[in-house]
Amino acid sequence: MRYGRHGGTFYVNFQSPRKEDFGTLGLVVRFVINVAALWVAQLVVPGFDIESVPALVFGALIFGILNAAIKPIVSVVSCPLTCLTLGFFLLIINAIMLGLTGWIAGGLGLAFIVDGFWAAFLGALVIAITSALLSTWADGAILGKREQYEDDW
Repeated sequence: MRYGRHGGTFYVNFQSPRKEDFGTLGLVVRFVINVAALWVAQLVVPGFDIESVPALVFGALIFGILNAAIKPIVSVVSCPLTCLTLGFFLLIINAIMLGLTGWIAGGLGLAFIVDGFWAAFLGALVIAITSALLSTWADGAILGKREQYEDDW
């Protein structure tokens, strides 16, 4: 979605997703952002600990799969509650996904520890903020340069 102003008129232009969002580069960039966001969250949030690099990488993989497979279903089912709370319930859903990630990772023997609801909630908040900042940077710095080169052709 692009928006802007042309003369005195504001416009919104809905576009299909860019091919970078689904290509190999986009997938790798989103995965690295997910890993970095989880790493920052475990540094900042007490009760949220990831004790090894393999636990971080596999935890990010589990978290990404859960967010792609289960989160959309939960979000649709809880849409009335999300609207009623003006979007606050999305943070609860993110905390549930992070807690579920910790539970699955623990079952697989990974040192990915989410100790309670508040650790999951604060971790989800830090992950959301970090992911938003890094995604904005990546869209402009990495993926934007690729579009610039494609426009030159």
